[in-house]
Amino acid sequence: MLLGQQQPSSIKKIKCMEPILEVRNLTCGYQTQPVFTDLNLTLYPGQLTGLVGPSGSGKSTLIRAILGLVRPWTGEIWFRGRRLKPGVAPSLVGYVPQVETVDWTFPVTALEVVMMGRYQKQKILPWSSRRDRQVARELLERVGVAHVAHQPIGNLSGGQQQRVFIARALVGEPEIVLLDEPTSSSDLHVQHELLHLLADLNQQGLTIILSTHDLNSVATHLPWVVCFNHGLICQGQPIDVFTPANLEQTFGGEMVVFYQQDRILIASGGTSLRHQMQDNLPQILRPSNSSKSA
Repeated sequence: MLLGQQQPSSIKKIKCMEPILEVRNLTCGYQTQPVFTDLNLTLYPGQLTGLVGPSGSGKSTLIRAILGLVRPWTGEIWFRGRRLKPGVAPSLVGYVPQVETVDWTFPVTALEVVMMGRYQKQKILPWSSRRDRQVARELLERVGVAHVAHQPIGNLSGGQQQRVFIARALVGEPEIVLLDEPTSSSDLHVQHELLHLLADLNQQGLTIILSTHDLNSVATHLPWVVCFNHGLICQGQPIDVFTPANLEQTFGGEMVVFYQQDRILIASGGTSLRHQMQDNLPQILRPSNSSKSA
């Protein structure tokens, strides 16, 4: 079984629970232009979900609406059976932003970045307590970067920076964490490490939603996928969802899907396919005579 993959029986068990997040008839947009309309989406506790779609498809807008950073035009968002107030940040929801939105030159250490996520837990005192600092250090240890706690955030590698922001998202003790394109500017090694870390956190009970356009990482690492392009296209396990028809509807272009045992490989169609297969794909995933396409 691949990393992060759940048995069908486990998925059925998850769906017997009460939803952790429900998006009901949600419409969002900017100025007079809607991004998506009448969106309905339900997610359950313990799911590790990839939200996939092209740039500009509305993935970030949906995440920002859940976080209260975008006010929906119409519709509702429910978390743990309670309706969220539009434009109000919900508690128990962690967030890892796109790396492009972070000012890496800001003079702050890794530990101080994590402490920023602790502020919403503080009710009276405007400064951090000894317990807050202890929790922050423990989380840096948990995500494998305790040794950089007192280094400036701008001096860290891309993978270390992402781990620090994951620790910041966890420091508020959330039940669900949303990540917006966490591997968009990372190399393959960093992507692999981050997805392993997220899978480990998910195994410990954390519900995770991450947006991405990296289909092969999703197919390899994540047990549930939502295809999104200005609305819900389809959702399910990668083996069921990643078909040429669904991917063309999602990304607006021809996609080729290869299967080899329990692995899925996706490449864009046309003349670039052979080049991608030869230069970028590991040997185990290259199509053989036994491979099938759909």
